[in-house]
Amino acid sequence: GRACAIMNPYYAVLFAPAVEEELRMVGNIFKEAGFIEADVDGLSGRALGMAVAEGMIGFERKIGSPATLGEVPGFTDGHIERALTAAKNPQLKMKLENMPVKLTAETVDEHMGPVLQAAKTGDLELIVNV
Repeated sequence: GRACAIMNPYYAVLFAPAVEEELRMVGNIFKEAGFIEADVDGLSGRALGMAVAEGMIGFERKIGSPATLGEVPGFTDGHIERALTAAKNPQLKMKLENMPVKLTAETVDEHMGPVLQAAKTGDLELIVNV
């Protein structure tokens, strides 16, 4: 649960162009709760993902939950390296293929690497859309 809460904003940006309908639904909930100021229905693609991600992060901060991996005690770059290595495991191929935009072992470093770095620092701009 906690790991998903931390990572969801960053994956929302990564996959934003492919999950706009879902982001608008969630985004409007965060807007009604006061965590997003933008007109969610007027946004699309990366801009929509960024707005929703910022709303999610604002909510996490409000409830005192970590919003970045860097805020988790004991987290190191070694965790990122292990996660990237594990994602390339051929036994996990189906998980990569079933993401909102299909990833492959060859694209893990290009797309998941920046997501994990963004999640470490909170810098959404690091994320490279698929």
